Amino acid sequence: MKIGRLKKVDLRGIWAGEATDFTPWLAKEDNIALLSETVGIELEVISEEKSVGPFRADILCKSTIDDTYVLIENQLEKTDHNHLGQLMTYAAGLEAVTIIWISSKFTDEHRAALDWLNRVTDEKLRFFGIEIEAYQIGESIPAPLFQMVSKPNDWTKAIHSEQKHTDLTPTKELNLEYWSEMRKYFEDSGTRLKTQKPSPQHWTNFAIGRSDFHMAVVASVRDNFIRVELNLVGPVAKDRFFELKEKFETLSFEKVANDLVWDELEGRTMSWMYLKKDADISNKDDWYNQFAWIQEKLEKMDAFFRPKIKQIK
Repeated sequence: MKIGRLKKVDLRGIWAGEATDFTPWLAKEDNIALLSETVGIELEVISEEKSVGPFRADILCKSTIDDTYVLIENQLEKTDHNHLGQLMTYAAGLEAVTIIWISSKFTDEHRAALDWLNRVTDEKLRFFGIEIEAYQIGESIPAPLFQMVSKPNDWTKAIHSEQKHTDLTPTKELNLEYWSEMRKYFEDSGTRLKTQKPSPQHWTNFAIGRSDFHMAVVASVRDNFIRVELNLVGPVAKDRFFELKEKFETLSFEKVANDLVWDELEGRTMSWMYLKKDADISNKDDWYNQFAWIQEKLEKMDAFFRPKIKQIK
């Protein structure tokens, strides 16, 4: 068998300018999805060249899993102090909770700076350093490669967070353990579902491709049930709900589950679809059965609704 060789391609030969070429390329849906896979956060582009005082940030996104801001700063050369300073300015101006710095080469000093920021900030702030390269095989078209060089230490931040909240009730401790074990179960299964960092709450969210939409799982210790939800929020949630309901309600019973409930939640600003199952959350021997049911329903809900949601204006 004949095997080709990878050849590194000069980034400037693909994107002549950062603002004129690379940023518009990265902001396209298929390309931002590549970055999403690298950092493990599903991103929705809000704007390019966002004004922050006298500066302009390259790309402003939202994390579709929790509707928080994500700021991306691009650099086709090696990292420098000016861009590090800009990141801090933008983060303060936009109140961004996730910062992604993309560069062709990270110096040791700037990698250490991001690592330090991840250590000293609380669990609400995250800093990623991403190196971008491009390769081709023979005369093939160039392919981009994102590589993580600095990322948040979620485990350390979770420990610090728990130390701040030493008054967790037994129920909240059980919630935290439940979501932690579910996250491990999902990772071991190889599912493409992206989970939130476990918390002591009785719910956890999942992205489905757009802000103002998200899936969620609720585990009730008190009432002994688990529930998988698709939530529509925001000022036009009702309009979107009825558009989906009119077009896809009947089909959803076949593709997702025949007991899927569509509920507009009259009088409230949100609407939802959900599936519910009796379950004893305190019975740890049954957790894997519960996780399997949750994963199956989430995957079916994601596969059915994600492309429909993208069609909505």
